[in-house]
Amino acid sequence: MAIEERLAELGRRLVAREQQYDEALTAAWGCAKSLHARVAEALRHYHASVSPAVPRLAVALSEPRIDDKHLHAVEFELSRGRHRAVVTVKGRGEVTLVGPFKQGKTEGPCRSFPTSAQAEIERAMGDFLCTFIEAAVAP
Repeated sequence: MAIEERLAELGRRLVAREQQYDEALTAAWGCAKSLHARVAEALRHYHASVSPAVPRLAVALSEPRIDDKHLHAVEFELSRGRHRAVVTVKGRGEVTLVGPFKQGKTEGPCRSFPTSAQAEIERAMGDFLCTFIEAAVAP
């Protein structure tokens, strides 16, 4: 069998396997977009208070994307310099807050919540963002 035929067959098998995860991944995308919007709004307020006076304190927020480690999860990242924090929404109905950590170093600490625990996620997200920003802008 030619390599093109082998890869076409592999592609068909992978599509058949992955279709069973479509519903869960669609739900993860929805949750990730909602959390991303919440974080973007919070950062808008942060940037309004720091950017005019000290623009080097700005934090970048990536767009949601398929998770780098988990095929059935969506992630977005906060960054400033080498400092990172990651929000991951897994297709199995879990939100994980990773970091803060320095790029190239071991990720962690991590905290996970069921996607249904909205009040708990809201409280944890505030702590998570504040901890990340304080670490990322430490002299």
